[in-house]
Amino acid sequence: MRSIAFAAALAATTASAQMPMPDKAPDKAATTLNDRLAGDIAPTHDPVIIREGDTYHVYSTGLGDGPDRIIAHRVSRDLVHWEKAATPLAALPDWATRAIPGAGNAWAPDISRVGGRYRLYYSISTFGSNRSAIGLLTSPTLDPDKPGYGWRDEGPVVMSTRSDDYNAIDPNFIAGRDGRHWLALGSFWSGLKLFALDPATGKLLNAGTRPVSIARRPAPAGAPAPVEAPFIVDHGGWYWLIASYDYCCKGNASTYYTVVGRSRAVTGPYLGRDGSTMMAGGGTVLLRADLPEKDRFRGPGHAGHFRDADGTDYLVYHAYDRENKGTPTLRLVRLRWDADGWPAAR
Repeated sequence: MRSIAFAAALAATTASAQMPMPDKAPDKAATTLNDRLAGDIAPTHDPVIIREGDTYHVYSTGLGDGPDRIIAHRVSRDLVHWEKAATPLAALPDWATRAIPGAGNAWAPDISRVGGRYRLYYSISTFGSNRSAIGLLTSPTLDPDKPGYGWRDEGPVVMSTRSDDYNAIDPNFIAGRDGRHWLALGSFWSGLKLFALDPATGKLLNAGTRPVSIARRPAPAGAPAPVEAPFIVDHGGWYWLIASYDYCCKGNASTYYTVVGRSRAVTGPYLGRDGSTMMAGGGTVLLRADLPEKDRFRGPGHAGHFRDADGTDYLVYHAYDRENKGTPTLRLVRLRWDADGWPAAR
């Protein structure tokens, strides 16, 4: 999520965040899911999606000053009409405010179900800093009306400091086919990393071990290296690493785009269709801004994957809406696999 410019973009979009988007009826002539999205879809930044029963849940970075300012939560029954729902975290835990002074909300949550409980990882940081932490919440259900509902703070999972060469934000959980569990993370600095997790707790398997590097954007010393928001998908005997390149958080001027690479191992190396390695800024473009003739949604990125019960794959992400003052907006698209086994967002 985090370019240094996010603070300015947040200030510019906060006013929009206080005003709900119009809940207009979807256009019957619309041909894509994105064309039909309606209801409370903005401001949405760094979304992730999961389904429980007949309800889809989207969690995203907390924006604005309302009850979902820490972590935002939206629900839908049809993937089209979205409405606000109860936040899983109404205030930052004490450990987070002590560890990261100045933090005001939680960024880039990740949601999965493991061993009978939902695990929601989230980031705590301040703009432009790698003094950061990833925390963990768990609950047996996402439905406040079900018995046992309630998010339990499991505390910090991993932290980074100014002496580290990575930034502990933008988490994503992946379970390998061999039973090993991993947490991908990272933004700028030396790129995207992978930590081994204890399957029983969701915490680091071995505290103090160095992470595995899975993607980076080489840059001259002292220059920014914009790569962030890892998400790993298991499909077709390959692991697919989705990542965002260039700059988010600049409204209509955002240059974010999304790439993908694949590997036989969770730990990489991840290569694009052309053989380019994501350890050198390679990969294959998966999401890009609208073409000039349309030119509405800019900077699509921070994508998360979701596989529905019928096997349909989706990508959820945000993009900046030129027709709404560059407000970050929920986007959702089918992910289809071509004859060569590569994904396309359509």
